[in-house]
Amino acid sequence: MLVDTHCHLDFVRFNDDRAQVIDRAAAVGVTRLIVPALDLENGPQVLALAEQYPGVYAAIGVHPNSAAGWQDGWLAELRRLAAHKKVVAIGEIGLDYYWDDTPRPVQHHALRRQLALAAELNLPAIIHNRNADADVLRLLAESSLAGRPRPGVLHSFSTNWAVAEQALAMGFYLGFTGPLTYKKADELRDVAQRAPLDRLLIETDAPFLAPHPHRGKRNEPAFVTLVAEKLAELRGLPPAEIARRTTANAVRLFNLPEAAA
Repeated sequence: MLVDTHCHLDFVRFNDDRAQVIDRAAAVGVTRLIVPALDLENGPQVLALAEQYPGVYAAIGVHPNSAAGWQDGWLAELRRLAAHKKVVAIGEIGLDYYWDDTPRPVQHHALRRQLALAAELNLPAIIHNRNADADVLRLLAESSLAGRPRPGVLHSFSTNWAVAEQALAMGFYLGFTGPLTYKKADELRDVAQRAPLDRLLIETDAPFLAPHPHRGKRNEPAFVTLVAEKLAELRGLPPAEIARRTTANAVRLFNLPEAAA
């Protein structure tokens, strides 16, 4: 069994075949999926998916690209949404210096407040980091999540061992996506080989970042098996062992039930 720890099944690109996408995932052993919100508006949408489909869980948060109008009053609504029984994390939150849609001081403030909320609610954080390594690491280190048993995950990890080492030292997990299977991903594969096996997660970030040989197409949770196979190859382990270990990691970090619910 496998867990796709990050997929955006609420996106309109899945409107025509969402149930079939979930069925295709289950058919290849991907029985649990985590769907993170990107803002307050789609928080109820991801909760509705979690209520509708067994094995689908939700995370609640405001993505940095959705945080331009951040108000601290939003925390009350985030707290209310996060009280749902199928919410397993605060996210997707973080910093994005690639698009820079939100002024950086606002991104920093929104991340600080949401990290504090995660700590308050004893939930892990799902961290988005794009071109913001130093500031992400600094804000994580300053947060009260650092050093906790279940602080969170650097989702779709895409940088290098120096960043990974610092995140791991704070207790964070690393989530690997389709780019692990791409030809020009030597730094990423180095991290996947060196990081402790008990801190690795696999995810799709669907509909984005489809793994080889589906690169450029719509990604979907069933394709997380290809990430698991590449990770198994890099670690010199059978795919079944990678499935077992990464699933155990996801269950531990997100406090998932042992069976889909």
